[in-house]
Amino acid sequence: MFKLAVVALVLLSASCFAKQSDPKVQVYSRNPGEYGKKNTLICYVSGFHPPDITIKLLKNKQEIPGSHQTDLAFEQGWQFHLTKYVDFTPQVGEEYTCSVSHMNKPEKSFTWEPDM
Repeated sequence: MFKLAVVALVLLSASCFAKQSDPKVQVYSRNPGEYGKKNTLICYVSGFHPPDITIKLLKNKQEIPGSHQTDLAFEQGWQFHLTKYVDFTPQVGEEYTCSVSHMNKPEKSFTWEPDM
């Protein structure tokens, strides 16, 4: 039990010394964007530390219901990544964005470019 406590303490102290890193965000669709055709909107957020982060997928600034998020994954250098995704059918004139809040910094939005 003592060894487990020591290992936990070492890991906790190492994470405290890890440098805070801002997230890198990529917004894309599973398939090439076509208006009126079902697709999957994906927001991949990587390279951030600490792991305290909130990701939202939005349509016209309103959260899209039914989105899914992967488990928090660990990278080298005490950085993390997550993917959030949702099925959607893009329509002309609608805006799709990924909104990311990390730590106490203001929320940032990243817009999906349909490549049409």
